[in-house]
Amino acid sequence: MIRYVASDLDGTLLKNDAQSLDPEIFDLIQKLKDKGIRFIAASGRTYENVYRLFGPVQEDISYITENGSMCVHNHKVIAKGLIDRDLGLRIIRASRQFPEFHCMLSCESAAYTDSTDQKFLHHMREVIKYKLKEVPDLCQVTEPFLKIAFLNFDGTDAAEHFFKKQFSSEIRIVTSGNLWVDFIAPNANKGSGLSAITRHLNLPLSDGIAFGDHFNDIELFQAAGISYAMTDCAPGVEKYADYQTESVERILRTLL
Repeated sequence: MIRYVASDLDGTLLKNDAQSLDPEIFDLIQKLKDKGIRFIAASGRTYENVYRLFGPVQEDISYITENGSMCVHNHKVIAKGLIDRDLGLRIIRASRQFPEFHCMLSCESAAYTDSTDQKFLHHMREVIKYKLKEVPDLCQVTEPFLKIAFLNFDGTDAAEHFFKKQFSSEIRIVTSGNLWVDFIAPNANKGSGLSAITRHLNLPLSDGIAFGDHFNDIELFQAAGISYAMTDCAPGVEKYADYQTESVERILRTLL
């Protein structure tokens, strides 16, 4: 019996760099709700950004955000992962030798950057629609660190190689989409987030379907009862899923 559906956004529900959801998904989510099936958005994005994307059904779903570092139901944070502050500061400082790496620091109250690159700021505010706070130095932010992420407009290869060489023994590092490399708290991922949400809702973890396309979705696949990788997923991700599909909506229509 299917009791929930959990889906990634970028590359999964948001195809071809889209920054708004196909309105069909709102109708499908409502029909799922009518049948007692909970929809769970699972993204590396901030809670504020994901909540906005789901417009007409935003109060009807649950949220795994920041790659599992902030899980929210009915506006209440039910699970959270934190990065050790000293480690986070070392990561931020190490990145400064590469001006093409633009850093975003996610905390519970806001997302911060100390980048002054106008292309990056435009991309974040006008394309992705993040509410991003600019600060002179990220190392001066005193809030606990949920997630650290670096964007490189040339792709993830250089940043992933550098950061994994330096920090892979201390923290989980994953690519998220085609431009981002994310640092995730040791006790947080989309799978642990799904476990927290389903436990809070008293839903069997095995009674659900998960969709994703990138390496930050692997734990989501492993936690859910049934998993689908997108047919254009990052090479190798499909090995962790039960099936592949070109469209989340098509699978949901079949389920309904």
